Order: sequence, then C-alpha cells, then structure tokens
Amino acid sequence: MTDTQTVTFADLGLAENILKAVTEAGYTIPTPIQAEAIPHIAMGGDVTGIAQTGTGKTAAFVLPMIQRLSTGRARARMPRCLILCPTRELAAQVAENFEKYGKYLKLTMALLIGGVSFKDQETLLQRGVDVLIATPGRLMDQFDRGKLLLMGVETLIIDEADRMLDMGFIPDIEKICTKLPASRQTLLFSATFPADIQRLAKTFQKDPKKIEVARPAQTAETISQFVVKLPTNDGKARRTALRRVIEATNVKNGIVFCNRKVEVDIVAASLTKHGHDAAPIHGDLPQNVRSETLQRFRDGKLKLLVASDVAARGLDIPDVGHVFNFGPPPKDEDYVHRIGRTGRAGRKGESYTVVTPADEKSWGFVLKMIKKDVPEFMPEGLLEELETLPPEEKRDRKGGRDRDRGGRSSARGRNSERSDRAERSPRRREREDGDVAVAEAPAAIEAVEAVDVVEAAPAQEKPRRERPARNEKRRERNDDQPRGEKRERDRDRPQRDYKRKDDDLILEPAPDRVVGFGKDIPAFLKR
Repeated sequence: MTDTQTVTFADLGLAENILKAVTEAGYTIPTPIQAEAIPHIAMGGDVTGIAQTGTGKTAAFVLPMIQRLSTGRARARMPRCLILCPTRELAAQVAENFEKYGKYLKLTMALLIGGVSFKDQETLLQRGVDVLIATPGRLMDQFDRGKLLLMGVETLIIDEADRMLDMGFIPDIEKICTKLPASRQTLLFSATFPADIQRLAKTFQKDPKKIEVARPAQTAETISQFVVKLPTNDGKARRTALRRVIEATNVKNGIVFCNRKVEVDIVAASLTKHGHDAAPIHGDLPQNVRSETLQRFRDGKLKLLVASDVAARGLDIPDVGHVFNFGPPPKDEDYVHRIGRTGRAGRKGESYTVVTPADEKSWGFVLKMIKKDVPEFMPEGLLEELETLPPEEKRDRKGGRDRDRGGRSSARGRNSERSDRAERSPRRREREDGDVAVAEAPAAIEAVEAVDVVEAAPAQEKPRRERPARNEKRRERNDDQPRGEKRERDRDRPQRDYKRKDDDLILEPAPDRVVGFGKDIPAFLKR
C-alpha cells in the first residue's frame, strides 16, 4: 500500500453512500489504523488491531462493517453483527458512530446496556436488528430470558479488549463465543497487547492479521505532559494544588481523573465549592445521570468533568483541552488512556498529574512505561500556600482500607472501581447517606437521642385479643376440666389400628395398647 498520508477514504473501496457520510462528518484522510484495517475487514478476514487511544479504532471497524451488512436482511431476535464493549458509555459512543456513518443505509441497530428498560430493548430485538451493540452483562441477561438468538451472527467485534480483561469480562466473552457460529469473522481492537490478550486472540480468531501502528503504551506526541510534585501527602493540599493548576492553565474544558469513586465526589464538591463548574461521573451514579452529565460536557455546557476510570476508555470527545490526574493511576496502562482523552485527531492537548511522596513509586512505573521524561510544573505561590494550610482532619472514609475487630484487612479498601459491575444496593446507599447526614447535623443527633429515650420506656401491656365466639363453648368445657383429667380422658379414648384382611385395609379397635412391636409382629411384615 502507498504512504498513508496520500491515501483517502475513496481509495479504501468504500461505497458511495458511506463515503458521503464520512465526508459530511469532516474526514477525508484515514488514520494509519483505518488505512490498514478497513480493506482487510471488508474482505472478511480476522483482524487484531493495536493502536493508541485517539487514533480512530472505532471507525476502523464500523466503516467496513456497515459496508458488509449493506446486503442482506436481519431476522427476528437474530442480529447479524455483535459488538461487545466494556462500559455503557463506550457502547453508546459506538452506537453514535454507527448512526453517523450509516445514515444513508437502511440498517437497524439495538443498544443493550444496563440502566435501560428491558421492554424497550426486547421490542427492538423482536423486530430484528443488523447490528447489536452491548455490554456482556446485559447481553447475557437478554439471552437467558430467551429474547435473543446468536446463531445468526456473522461478525463479532471485541472493542477495548484489554479493558475487558481488567474488568473481569473474559469468562462472559468465552461463554458468548460458544453460542456463536464457528464460521464468523472476529475483530479484536485494543490500545495495549499484553500476554492475556494474545491468548484471547489465539482462542477466538483464525489466522488474524495483526495491525500495530504504535508501540504499546505509547502516549500521543500531540499531548504536552507535566507533573506537579507536592511535599506532603495531605488530601487538602492535593485538592488545593489541583485548583491552582486549573486556574494557572486557562482551561477551556477538561477531565479530572480520580482513582476511587469516593474521591470523585469529594473533588467535584471541592471544585464546585470554590467556584469551578464541575460535575462527577462514576459507576455508582444512575445511568440517566451519567448520560446527562456526559452530554452536557460534550455540548460545552460543563467545564470540568470529574471522572473515575469508567470514562477513561474509548470515549470520543474531540475537543478536550486538558486532562488532570488527581494522582497516578493504580495501573500504569491507565495513564495512557486517561491523557488520551485530549490531543485527539491531531489537536494539541495538555495533561497534569499531581504526585505526592506516597505516589513516587507509582509515578516511577508510569515513567518507565512511557519511556520519556515529564517536566515539572508548579503554579506560582503554591508551595507557600501549602505551608499555611492546616492539616486535614482524619475521618473514617467509607471507601478506604480499614481493619475489622480481628485485625484483618477488609475488602472495602480495595480498588473501588471493581464495583462498576454491580451498583450499590438501595439499602446500603440509604444507610451510608443516613450516616453522613447524622454526622453533619447535631440537631439530627438530638432527635435520635430523643427517640432512643422514648423507645427505652417500658412498653405498655397489650390488651388480650378477643377469641371468636364459636370457640366459647370449647374453651368453657376445657377450662372446667382439670388438666390431669383431660390427659386421662385422652388416654381412655379407644385406640384403633389398621389391619389387613383379604387384601383390604380395614379399621378395627385395638383393645391393648402396645409400645413398639414387642412379640406381636404385624402381618404385613411377615408377608
């Protein structure tokens, strides 16, 4: 193939109606991953695409996929193409790309993600769709309910495969693949290519073409990276440093990444309190709130999006100017995905990472991975301001690591992003919110104490429940007779026993009461 700089989308063999949609979207020259992958996918071959974040991997499989689907027709409950995504936001973004590039084709699509009504999704599946975009959990839910059949899938696409591995979706993917036709086309795209993903490719693909346009874990050259090193581990100092960096960089819009969901809420509240336009997004928020917050940020109505790693993968928001890391990520590879939210499609971007003495080891791993030095940045007057800050009060953080009475480390302090696969229960959320409310409101404490006093008072004796009138005669008869006499009366009742006579069971009186069999063995045992 010729130099990718001289190749256009028209040279890749795409249909006219697809080229028209691509041109209207403002694209004329494909990215390297698109130029390499589109022709091979259009011919029906398997592809393993490895490219850094922001290089157009989504369009690399959407464009040839819709061209292959332009001929044929979907049947009820049997999609022709299945696209698996690790998060709801990424699945929704792939659906937007399908609608944008396939608007001149008569293709149907369904989006299966959590937080959406089952009934609406079932209606679409019953009509039949060409493309099914889903997260593994909701896909298996619909399949187990009998609303979905997978034997008609012609193309399987696994997007952000390494993120699937991190989130524990590999067993679900293996189960899904057992229900697909063996002759399918399988496409696997990822930003990194660790050993586990290599085994995944060998298991699910047949003679795939590996397309690698960038070194794994390589950051984009369009991103200017900086590190803000603090002399203290104090949380208040870290939040102060973040605000000063935001104010010193003249941010138009940006994403602030935090390692834990509890930090997301704290940082968003801190920024809002000090006059910044910020809103949180993480896995514990309802899906409608997450979608609304993300749409506000895309529309330019929200300046700062404070996010967990749920928003770090694959989200295409082209005009993000800055990325701020509240701390180095727990996994080195996540640093590439975080800062990859800026500097997309050839645009310039900046990233800033706040590092404390406790983060030096994690930051060292990041530097070793990206194989480049990151210059330091220090807002004017920040160090002097940090010296005057009072130390942050120690408090029981619900998401932090703690120990139980036996001295064993509890699981609450482990990486809280694992709970993206399971939302907090309403009972737990109500209990935690109630604890915070009591801690912040002394009046509430007094009210609780007053309730405790009332409850501590001796309970009044409840009136005896009246018995039905029909039991009056029976109660009078039993009450008039002494307890010993009632037992004697029961003992004097004639005992009856079942005996076999002429192969029929008849009920005859048994004059002598026998305890056990004794010497009298029943006739049915002898027979």
